[in-house]
Amino acid sequence: MDLYKINCAVEGKSAENGLSALAVMFPGKVVFTTSFGIEDQVILHKIVTNGIDIKVATIDTGRLFSETYEVFWQTLNRFDKKIHVYFPNYKSVEKIVSASGPYSFFNSVEERKECCRIRKVLPLRRAIEGMRVWVSGIRAKQSNERGQMQQIEYDEQRRMFKYYPLFDWRFDDVRRYIDEKYVPYNVLHDSGFMSIGCQPCTRKVEPGEDFRAGRWWWEEGVSKECGCHED
Repeated sequence: MDLYKINCAVEGKSAENGLSALAVMFPGKVVFTTSFGIEDQVILHKIVTNGIDIKVATIDTGRLFSETYEVFWQTLNRFDKKIHVYFPNYKSVEKIVSASGPYSFFNSVEERKECCRIRKVLPLRRAIEGMRVWVSGIRAKQSNERGQMQQIEYDEQRRMFKYYPLFDWRFDDVRRYIDEKYVPYNVLHDSGFMSIGCQPCTRKVEPGEDFRAGRWWWEEGVSKECGCHED
């Protein structure tokens, strides 16, 4: 199966129809990873309400907001869908915290990315292992880097296709869907938090700032990514 055929299968289709098409093309081999952000809640709602056979997975870094766990719990109570949870290797976490303390990520970009690698990137590998398509809540308007991406991509390193069903959605579209469908969402979004990750590394976004300015805000002139979506 090549990228052109997959792109033809989802091009111009609604998010739910695109997800359904991929689930049929790759039975049992499509995974959606959620951080319980507002975009992810839209995608999960579409998967569940349309009965689409897609695996749902999440990464628990051990540093999440209490509000994130709350929406996780609300989601489990609302939807009849198993969510597979992946944790970082405890020996790796013990090693980095013992060596550099609980806030090593403030020391340098390299140490921050190492923390992300241990807590997010490596667990992600297990979450998507054996899958052919990885679904994510990336939108083009989230950052300049993400605006350069395509709705359907092929990840050479992981040897899998990536699909962003809400790629062309605006934030207002996402919020409207959540309100109309009464979908549980992270209440931090109401307080100016746009992109929500680990608690020590996330702050609210001030008026006029970039969508992802609240992530690793102490870093200047670097990509606001953890490594999960970088080859």
